[in-house]
Formats: sequence, structure tokens, C-alpha cells
Amino acid sequence: MSETKGYVQVYTGDGKGKTTAALGLALRASGHGMRTYIGQFMKGQPYGELDALRDNSHITIEQYGDVRCIHREEVTSDHIAQAQRGLARAREALLSGEYDIVVLDEVNVTIWFGLLSVEEVLAFLNKKPERVEVILTGRRAPHELIERADLVTEMLPVKHYYEQGVLARKGIER
Repeated sequence: MSETKGYVQVYTGDGKGKTTAALGLALRASGHGMRTYIGQFMKGQPYGELDALRDNSHITIEQYGDVRCIHREEVTSDHIAQAQRGLARAREALLSGEYDIVVLDEVNVTIWFGLLSVEEVLAFLNKKPERVEVILTGRRAPHELIERADLVTEMLPVKHYYEQGVLARKGIER
């Protein structure tokens, strides 16, 4: 095994922490001078990581989504176009030679919503340069992506304060 080989990781499951794990990996990598591109699918809201990492020259974050959360039955051609733009931009980052890590945040949900197909994401992975690490996050990871990945972590909810009506809190969940 070589430190120059990049792997495919999937963070999925109904538990909290998938995006946070990917951001933590990017932050750790930046401490070693590694560069990370993070494409956030289905996100257009002002999350704390956008401000926190704005001045980190090793991490680039771009969003491809609405300013509000949508449901599957609300998908429009604009949402599909946003996801397509995001995947095209992530492909550019993947092939640029500029990044050591490429994160497709919430891409699994994007597939479940029908904004991207499994085949499109597999084609993206098939273009992965040997040295680039790719992280795919989001609930409901398709079986095909789990099979293709080298590492899969499933976040399982054991107990969550959402069950008592606590909404996403600034600095903790957003």
C-alpha cells in the first residue's frame, strides 16, 4: 500500500456526522499541505463551514443547490441543472491535478432525488486519477457506490435530540 494511492470513501446512513466527517478529513489534510475540493450538492444555505474555511487556501467549497431544502416531489429542471453543474465542476477539480481530495457532499441524496444517476457518479469515479482521494457523502448510498468504494462508513442513529423537536442549531448542525 502506498501513501500516494487515493481511495474512494463513502459516508452514509441515517445518523448525524457524514458531512462533518468529510470536513474533518479536509481540515486534517490541509494541515499536511494537501488541497481539497468540496462540492456541496443540494445545499445553498449559509453553513458555518463556508465562513470558517473561507481563508483556508487548501480547501475550496462550492455549493450546487437551493437556498432552501427541497423534498423529492419538489424537484425541478433547475435542481437537476444545479446538480449537473456541480458534477461537471467536481470533474474539473478531479482532473485538474490541483486537488488531493475531492468531496461530493450529499451526492448520495442527489442520486436518490433523481438529480443525478448512479451511472453518472460511477463514470465520475472511473475518471479518478490514481492519487486522488474521493469522498461521497449522504444518506441512502446506492448499492453500486458501496460496491465501488474502498471504505464505507455508515452513521447509525442511536439517540438524537431531533426526536424531542430540537431543530438544526447554528454551529452544531449548520
